[in-house]
Parts: sequence; C-alpha cells; structure tokens
Amino acid sequence: MPDRPVRVAVYGTGRFAQATHLPNLSRIDDVEIAALCDINEEALREVAAQFGVARTYTDAHAMLEAEDPDALWSIVPAFARTDVEIAAAERGIQLFSEKPQALDMALAKRIDAAVRKGGVISTVGFRERYRPIFQEARRLLRDKRIVHVRFQQISHNPKPAAAARTAWSHQVEKGGVRFFDWGVHATDYTRFMTGQDVIKSQAFLYHPAEYHTPLSSSFHYQLSAGATATLTFIECDPAGPGEEPYFKIYFDGGRLAVFGYERIEVNDKVVYEADPFDPWLAQDQAFVEAVRSGNPGILQSDYHDGLRSLAPILAGWDSARREGALVDVERFIAEA
Repeated sequence: MPDRPVRVAVYGTGRFAQATHLPNLSRIDDVEIAALCDINEEALREVAAQFGVARTYTDAHAMLEAEDPDALWSIVPAFARTDVEIAAAERGIQLFSEKPQALDMALAKRIDAAVRKGGVISTVGFRERYRPIFQEARRLLRDKRIVHVRFQQISHNPKPAAAARTAWSHQVEKGGVRFFDWGVHATDYTRFMTGQDVIKSQAFLYHPAEYHTPLSSSFHYQLSAGATATLTFIECDPAGPGEEPYFKIYFDGGRLAVFGYERIEVNDKVVYEADPFDPWLAQDQAFVEAVRSGNPGILQSDYHDGLRSLAPILAGWDSARREGALVDVERFIAEA
C-alpha cells in the first residue's frame, strides 16, 4: 500500500461494534475510519460523534461507491446480510465479515464466490483462534487421536414478559438464538483445536411455546477423522455452568478440558493458565496488517474456511426442522 493510513468503512454500528471493533480501529496506528453506515440514523450520529467520524451513511452501497475504502468491516447481524459484501469484494475492497456470516447458505456461498473472484483478503470474526489458550489446546492435541468433543453452554432464558420479542435477538427466524450465534463459534474452535471438519450434522431443540427461544439445543456431529462431537446449549439455569468446562475433548488415553478462558487441564491436572488477552483487538490488528502488507498468511482463517464452521450449524438447524434428520454437510453446502 502507499504510505498512508488504511482507510476503513464500517457497516453496522450497534452495541457490539461500539464495544469491540470501533474502539480497536480507533487505537490501531495508521488506520482511518473513513465512514460509518447503519440504518438507525439517530444512533449513527451519536456513534460518529463518539468516534470522531465525519462521514455517515444509511445505505451501504452508497458508502462503498462514495468512499472507496481499502477494507470493509461488516458487523451487521446475519439476518441483515444481503449483497453488500459481494459489492465490496467486486470493488476489490478487503473484507472482514463478523460471524455468523449469513442465515442462508446460498448467500454465504455467493459472498465466498465474489471474494475468491475478486482476489480480496478476507476473514471471519472467529476471534478465539487468536487467543493463546485455544492455540495451546491445539498444540497439546496435535499428536492425539481425538475420540469425542463435548461443548456446553449453560445460561438463563428469560420469559417473554422480561424480553420483548420485538428485539431481533429474541426471534428464532432472525437467528436470535444462542445455538446460532455461539454454535458457529463452538464449531469453529472444535475444528481449530482438533484439525477436523464436520461431515455429518444432526440437531434437536426443546422449545416450549411460552418461550421466545429454545430451552435446550443439542447438536451432534461426525468429524472427518471419525470422532464425534456434541454442542449443547441449556437455557434454564441462571447460575451458569459452575466449574464445568466449556470444552472437554476426549482422546485415546485421556481428556483435555478448556475452562472458560482461564485454564487447560489434561486428565484433571492444570497444564496451562491463561493471562488476560483481548482476541478482538488481536484479530483487528492482524487484519489491518494483512491489508497493509497484502499478506493474508498472517490471518488465522479466511471467508472460504469460515463456510466450514457456518454450514454444520445451518445444516443442524435444518435437521431440527425435520425431526432430527441426519444431514451430510458437504451435500448441504453443494445443494444450497
């Protein structure tokens, strides 16, 4: 790149962007936040004032045409994804796509095709790949024969009176479910730590009518080297998981457990304790440097690889709609 700041456009300026990407981009050297876009015009003005950005848009296509940025940070919810990322890739604009990438596999494939045809640098917001605790788990498992991966997330599901359904985050059809938002994360980190892809997906939901979103969601995977995996989301316990780990990975001869972002145990012995780390900042810094240097090799993933973390969840969602039918993930991708 010429000797000038990396010019960034940000599409989606809601609470998540305000808490993560916008502060990060503001503090990274030689980055100019050239423009912001959001459909909420009043909130957009407030965010622009907070981060000192002069140019704002409510139409992302108009922003891309007027600003010609080096990179686009697409941070809108999955249900709001249309063809903006495709338009960016066709213009040669490097693409940071926050996860989940899309509600629809066909759209994600169209974006992927545009990214590859345009030859642009891309990544998906699977930030935990940058966190040392997951990198250490990957290292520890490298020579192990994986048998089973268990992920669980235990939380509380407020009743409708406490959570208005008008919020998209409480609408199943808009992806406002924990298994979708966190499921793509858990799938990606399963892939990252084990080095295996998901080839079969099946899911069941328990969704009483009086709740906006399911009280439990159970996903069952077959991995590419023969191991099995389960992702379980339980939403009835306000106390959370207690001392249970997020991940417990069984291998031939033992087990490895990842307790939150704090420590790793192998066969109940602590083998790694994590220092404080900001994976959002690390990923944003890496993507800025990839754009600046033209070197995508410093990134932990790209958009095409991210399809292999999105597809098993969308395939499982399809399975749950069909009473737990087993779904071949490659066929699901191919037929989308």
